[in-house]
Amino acid sequence: MTVAVLRGGPSGEYEVSLQTGSTVLRNLPERYKPLDIFISKSGAWHRGGISMKPADALRHVDVVFNALHGEYGEDGKVQRLLEQLGMPYTGSDAIGSALGMQKPRAKEYFAKAGLKTAKHWLLSVTDNLKEKLLTIFRSFPLPFVVKPVAAGSSLGVSVAYSFPDLEAAVAKAFGYGPEVLIEEFVRGREATCGVVEGFRGTDLYPLFPVEIIPESGFFDYDAKYRGRSQELCPSTFSPYEKRQIEKAAMLAHETLGLRHYDVQMIGGIILHRGNI
Repeated sequence: MTVAVLRGGPSGEYEVSLQTGSTVLRNLPERYKPLDIFISKSGAWHRGGISMKPADALRHVDVVFNALHGEYGEDGKVQRLLEQLGMPYTGSDAIGSALGMQKPRAKEYFAKAGLKTAKHWLLSVTDNLKEKLLTIFRSFPLPFVVKPVAAGSSLGVSVAYSFPDLEAAVAKAFGYGPEVLIEEFVRGREATCGVVEGFRGTDLYPLFPVEIIPESGFFDYDAKYRGRSQELCPSTFSPYEKRQIEKAAMLAHETLGLRHYDVQMIGGIILHRGNI
């Protein structure tokens, strides 16, 4: 079976995707034939170093392993393309991916399912930002967490401890898209919990919760990808806490209609696939 591994892509998580794809290519079992499909930052597909259309790059491929991150790779765009080509692929389908990548929509679904999420405010680049930020600042205690609506890997995320911080954080987040999410800062311990479908005789199987202890106290990009955090597995969570984390991860997976596997970030807030 020939497995095409998609990596790279036109998103701020390009470097992370290259690492993910490289790991997948190195670790595919011997019964699979790996095929490296590199997608440039401009969105051009390459097979064997030659630029070509996606349909040609995937000729004689049996299945696609999607190792793309962020925009295009996780937001439903490449999923729709693969569905149009009739190509089987790993991970959530186009609808589940699009829902999960849009944090406010995902939070709406989570709230309806009974999952607790942080209080939030949504900003658009067309808003009267000064007035809206003053209203938010006066209505809720500091600090705030500010993030782009549709980016992953903690890109563009900041913690604001003052009004000037809040203005700077919003400006930074708008560098990643036209909408920004401001949330209350929820203090507490943080965990991540993977979920796999059809594993060990179950429809949905939670992996061991991993306890995350960032050096800076906040799980930002550097903490995630530059070794600036401890990730404990087994964790020090109590048996009860582990069960609650696993239940929340599985419920989030089911609520968004996700597929195959995903990773839920869980603290005082439930988030999609690490899109803090």
